[in-house]
Amino acid sequence: MAADMETPDDDGYLITWQGKNDPANPMNWTLAYKSLVIAVVSFNTWVVIYASTSFLSGMPGMKRAFDIEQEEQITLGVTVYLLGLACGCLVLAPMSEVYGRRPIFLCSIFFFALLTLPCALATSLKEILIARFFAALFGSAMLSNSPGTVNDIVAERYRAAAYSCWSLGPLNGPATGPIIGGFVFQYLGWRWTEWIIVILAGAGLLLMLLVRETYQPGLLRNKAADKRKASGDGRWHSRYDETTSTPWQILKTNLSRPLRLAVTEPILIFWNLYTATIYGILYLSFVAYPIIFSDIRGWKPGPSGAAFTGVSIGTIVAILSEPLLRRLINSHKPDPHNPVSSSGGRRVAPEAMVSVLCIAAIVTPLGQIWFAWTCAPASIHWIWPVLAGVPFGAGNTWANIYSCNYMAQCYGMYAASALATNAVARSLMGAVMPLVGKPMYATLGPNWAGTLLGLLMVVLAPIPFVFYRYGGRIREKSTLIRNMQVEAYILAGESGSGPNEAAAAAARHRTSA
Repeated sequence: MAADMETPDDDGYLITWQGKNDPANPMNWTLAYKSLVIAVVSFNTWVVIYASTSFLSGMPGMKRAFDIEQEEQITLGVTVYLLGLACGCLVLAPMSEVYGRRPIFLCSIFFFALLTLPCALATSLKEILIARFFAALFGSAMLSNSPGTVNDIVAERYRAAAYSCWSLGPLNGPATGPIIGGFVFQYLGWRWTEWIIVILAGAGLLLMLLVRETYQPGLLRNKAADKRKASGDGRWHSRYDETTSTPWQILKTNLSRPLRLAVTEPILIFWNLYTATIYGILYLSFVAYPIIFSDIRGWKPGPSGAAFTGVSIGTIVAILSEPLLRRLINSHKPDPHNPVSSSGGRRVAPEAMVSVLCIAAIVTPLGQIWFAWTCAPASIHWIWPVLAGVPFGAGNTWANIYSCNYMAQCYGMYAASALATNAVARSLMGAVMPLVGKPMYATLGPNWAGTLLGLLMVVLAPIPFVFYRYGGRIREKSTLIRNMQVEAYILAGESGSGPNEAAAAAARHRTSA
């Protein structure tokens, strides 16, 4: 690229950042302000995820209020919510490419709060189900765009730590839902489980007003537009002006490409199956825990929800272990196709991420089976099933974080589409699994129902180990990934190797692939 400033180029007048230290560049914001941005988007993402499970805390109150006999009908509130998140990830969230992240965030949290109001005021379950679907659809932008915001403002060498800080919110959302919601329902009633969400979302909206735009292509497009208006010279432009897509084009791409990748890429097929199953069992536990602690052990709603403390502790332990796990990851050999990161550091192969997933594949079913055989009868001390949530929560968190890291590193410029397929798969499984929880526990009993779920995890456990050993070969079989690696060779040549060397390297890679 030419000098980082407003300068003419061969095609006209190119607007870029004014040097590496341009204060308008989000990468150059102060550490304090970056921390504020990450905290705000983490909080708002937590609110959206928290709402997915806190709803179930008020189930007994809704049964009485709406004269509902089957609890599965109320469990549909979780199902439609997760379906809304899945749809929103594909339909609404990508609009940040056109309008920027800040407007999408503000609209997302505003309409999320607005559409939660009917849930608090509802006179029927049908009203709640409809409102929750659309609230989740709008709230989904917080889930899908928040990682992009972290990416916008944090240099590559610090992103792992930044993502860990951000993930404290969303990854604790499912477990904190019943912990807080249980006490809210016990002392204030089921409607207040929804009013609390409205209040939290309102606070999140006010905090979001403090966050400036972070999406660099949008900032540079706006900067070029301001320059054209001020100078009256239409030749001023940014490199992103010509690449701006219409909302319809973006929607079409974000619906078609993830679907195509989901059915043609073996990496995504297996990892979507694995992570979706783990995620589905996590959401089934939000039906199973009340059965164990309220129905069998006779606990009140507040303490019953607090039983998820073990899962929450496991999540926090998993996040805080990131520096140690990062050492494990970095101890692997460099990626032969892309050994140097954009910041000049050493980059390991994507399969290094899978080493953590191998640990998760062991501790997650361990926690589930531990829970299955200590949850009942009630004569077994309550601390044992609660403690079982620690490895279960840690394994779920590692599976979530490092599978996404693995897929993102495998698919590079197509990471957004790859992760969209995974988000949809997880949301769909999370939507379905709670519906089978009550009948399964009633038919098999708590011990064998929990064991069945643990054995399902054991059956899928070989997937991380296979990819850890053979992932490089599997990636070489992907035409899409091979083409991306060829482009990387060419780009490397443009940046320093010379065109002849790059072309030769690309040709060698095509031949070897």
